[in-house]
Amino acid sequence: RQRNAKVEDLWSLTNFFGFATETFVLAVNILDRFLALMKVKPKHLSCIGVCCFQLAARVVEEECNIPSAHEIIRISQCKCTVSDLKRMEKIISDKLHFEFKATTALTFLHLYHTIVLCHTSERKEVLNLDKLEAQLKACNCRLVFSKAKPSVLALCLLTLEVQTLKSVELLEILLRVQKHSKISDSDLLYWRELVSKCLADYSSPECCKPDHKKLVWIVSRRTAQNLQNSYYSVPELPTIPE
Repeated sequence: RQRNAKVEDLWSLTNFFGFATETFVLAVNILDRFLALMKVKPKHLSCIGVCCFQLAARVVEEECNIPSAHEIIRISQCKCTVSDLKRMEKIISDKLHFEFKATTALTFLHLYHTIVLCHTSERKEVLNLDKLEAQLKACNCRLVFSKAKPSVLALCLLTLEVQTLKSVELLEILLRVQKHSKISDSDLLYWRELVSKCLADYSSPECCKPDHKKLVWIVSRRTAQNLQNSYYSVPELPTIPE
């Protein structure tokens, strides 16, 4: 549960900084690979998550767009220092042997999506890649999908979307993709049911979606009092003539 909550925070951070879906997916990948190797205390998870986010951003984003460690800490409110982040980065780097790049489900999703569009006679906008990426991010918020093969998870998302569209042509193309990728029917069926349930839960009104979450600023009582006083002390500006 704590891992899932931290991934949702990474999703919110990705949206805040305007980073690509690839940055979020890679950050989750780095986080899950590290957690698979190390037992960590819950109090350290926040610092680990922010560090994974920073490492992923360095791989994917333009260097000029990457915020400083101080700014990431301030926005995420992870309650760690820049020194803590540097120490954690060294630990993660050593454990992963500095191998941050990875072939993720997003990689296969883009690949399969391109293949389908190249072989279909239907309208190109039928398969909405943005929608598929959003569904993948929802799956990444569940720990269980860290155990799924990236190729299988990507194919499950595409297959479910094609079934919704009720397109025989697209389904036949995906069957050929499945055969070429050597994905068994049993694997596809097992993970497709889990993906279907996850997306159903995610689309329900009761679900608090990470992409709709607002950043919550935690301030002291004294700061809040000062902010309130300064608000009332701001003089009214004169009306600007047209």
